[in-house]
Amino acid sequence: MLAQIQSVAPSSPMPSFPEPNKRPTNAAIDGALIRRIADGDESALSELYDRYAGLLLALARRILGRQADAEDVLQEVFLQVWNQAVRYDTRRSAVSTWLVLITRSRSIDRLRSRQVMDRTLVNVQQENRGRNTSPEGIRSVLWEQRRRRLTAALADLPAEQRNVLELAFFQGMTQSEIANGTGIPLGTVKTRTLLAMKKLRRTLKEEIQDLL
Repeated sequence: MLAQIQSVAPSSPMPSFPEPNKRPTNAAIDGALIRRIADGDESALSELYDRYAGLLLALARRILGRQADAEDVLQEVFLQVWNQAVRYDTRRSAVSTWLVLITRSRSIDRLRSRQVMDRTLVNVQQENRGRNTSPEGIRSVLWEQRRRRLTAALADLPAEQRNVLELAFFQGMTQSEIANGTGIPLGTVKTRTLLAMKKLRRTLKEEIQDLL
């Protein structure tokens, strides 16, 4: 009986069925984006921004307690990603972990810098006590000095990057409002902002901390 069964059994192997399509993992997506950013792909930076901006903004806001400071840190984080993507090894840690660590570090640095600024302002007020110098007057002088430095640095930027930053700095518009008001895609607004901030940092160096 066994011989009869073997004689009628098919000699060809059983057909194999392809595995269902697998969705790429977050790690694979993030790794691909980092490689594209390392190659200078600005759209990849915008995609990574869209994936993690909400998470990182919430973290920075929790540390700093101020929305404006948290938004500035977020810009700094993605500028660092743009500058360091070529050297980042995705085998060391997940991209999300890297982004969180950068955000935490920059938030703490900004918090310390803000505390130093506050102490400096207090010292100036104490030194000028009795000289009819109001805190509002001191802040106005400091802001005017920063505004002049920023205006000079903005003048050296490409027109499309300068326009985006002027709308943000001097008219207080968000990136979404800039996109809606100018008709420029939101991703392009984000990329121009990041690249412009990179140039400003190179021009202003340490002074940029006071401008943010």
